Amino acid sequence: MSEIRRNVPIDEQLQILRRGVVDLVSEDDLRRKIEKGAPLRVKLGADPTRPDLHLGHAVILRKMRQFQDLGHKVIMLIGDFTATIGDPTGKSKTRPPLSLQEAQANAQSYLEQCRLILRQESEVLEIRYNSEWLEKMGYADIIRLAARYTVARILERDDFTKRLQGGVPIAMHELLYPLTQGYDSVALNADVELGGTDQLFNNLVGRALQRDYDQEAQVVMTLPLLVGLDGVEKMSKSLDNYIGLTDEPHVMFAKLMKVPDPLLENYFTLLTDLSTDKIAEVVAGHPVEAHRLLAREVVRSFHPDADLDAAEERFRSVAKGGIPDNIPELVVPESEFGESGSVGMVKLVVLAGLEPSNGAARKLMQNRGLKLNGEAFTDPHGTLTREQIAAGAVIQKGKDKFVRLKLEA
Repeated sequence: MSEIRRNVPIDEQLQILRRGVVDLVSEDDLRRKIEKGAPLRVKLGADPTRPDLHLGHAVILRKMRQFQDLGHKVIMLIGDFTATIGDPTGKSKTRPPLSLQEAQANAQSYLEQCRLILRQESEVLEIRYNSEWLEKMGYADIIRLAARYTVARILERDDFTKRLQGGVPIAMHELLYPLTQGYDSVALNADVELGGTDQLFNNLVGRALQRDYDQEAQVVMTLPLLVGLDGVEKMSKSLDNYIGLTDEPHVMFAKLMKVPDPLLENYFTLLTDLSTDKIAEVVAGHPVEAHRLLAREVVRSFHPDADLDAAEERFRSVAKGGIPDNIPELVVPESEFGESGSVGMVKLVVLAGLEPSNGAARKLMQNRGLKLNGEAFTDPHGTLTREQIAAGAVIQKGKDKFVRLKLEA
């Protein structure tokens, strides 16, 4: 890990920190805060609604890392309490709330994956949970907090406006969410708050509340929501257009090779350290070479010891319809064979972990998403014989999930 760079000239710091940023409220405030010479307190609030992170999360975590590398302290604020409220940000209806226990369990996985990007030195990393102060607040405290902001200002938030116009109900607890998130900035005395562009309103509420509590207002910095592999929607596990932070090197490489061409510059800017001039040069060149460089740069950042040549060769082999040599194996127990000496393909797909249930396995076949030895397998009632399995039959889901079958010794 590189050493922390201290006393970097202000203009250079601003150039580094502005990269990829959409909203900066305001650059003058940020400059003034840096000029004071003390490390900034940079807050990122995250409600742990899901335990797994993807490259969309990496965009903002990389910005945090830039602050750390310049000697500033980042505060990873786990919104274990606010996750129990339910935030509709960017959605047409409220997000289902979690129990405090569910939120805290997700948080542990979240923090483990954040270590792939963030520095862990205590001088540049602080981990906090907003249940520390929010759980202690009584009814009178909530009323006093609510009195500091008007309903009219809360309803300026785009998603609330759309829901009102569409006749979609808004519960009272949802109106309190921006205030609750804003109060986190007061409790932490944050100098800067990071967030996706969908969090701009909430972060500005924090800026306003700090002034009301006689604190210096935080700088608000937003970053774009990374568009997923479908080229349309923001990256999301639920939409299956994501690249996971913990994906194996060859899986991550293959997915990055599928990034739509119009998104290449965006991915390079937000997920690599290449200079803007180098990015422009690469994107202007052959798209295959641009994808290849993107895949290598990103995979290396998460898997520094990965064999990139092997990952690339595997991708090329699969792209040509080949089957990689190094794939998982499933030993099929003798007990799975019926009197006919065969095993249903549905059962094999589930045993191999390619689908979670028989129904999902049948649907996979009906949608032509399963292959046997490189050929489409579409019969949900189909079986494999003992001889086929003994010969090392390979079942494949999609383009890059393979399992080789073996007989129990």
